[in-house]
Amino acid sequence: MLEIYLSLESIAREFKEAVVGTRLFRLPSGEPAKLRIELVDGSFADVWISVSGRYSYHWNRFEIDGTIYRYDNAPHKVWSHVTTFPHHFHNKNEKMVIESDMPSTPEMQMKHFMNFIRKTLVRMDG
Repeated sequence: MLEIYLSLESIAREFKEAVVGTRLFRLPSGEPAKLRIELVDGSFADVWISVSGRYSYHWNRFEIDGTIYRYDNAPHKVWSHVTTFPHHFHNKNEKMVIESDMPSTPEMQMKHFMNFIRKTLVRMDG
């Protein structure tokens, strides 16, 4: 898993116009727990992936404007109506859930997520 997290961290750092810094959090065992990405607007994103294929790409803007954005595939039954279930997207808050357009591999997911962040930041600035 460490190699995947390091690859995702490298991809995040390519988005220099959006990223201030990155930090890999580790469990006491030394295994990666999550990747934190500090963003230019003062917000942060946390990326978590598991060996079983579960993932969460969470952008926390709560302290800035009260919003969160998250791509994940937690199989919560409340979202079973979403056509891409268990894959879904929390759009601005926990309860506004829509279909996910997330790709299937962690590297492609990271590029997709970072492009989403970059485009959203540009829209907010403009």
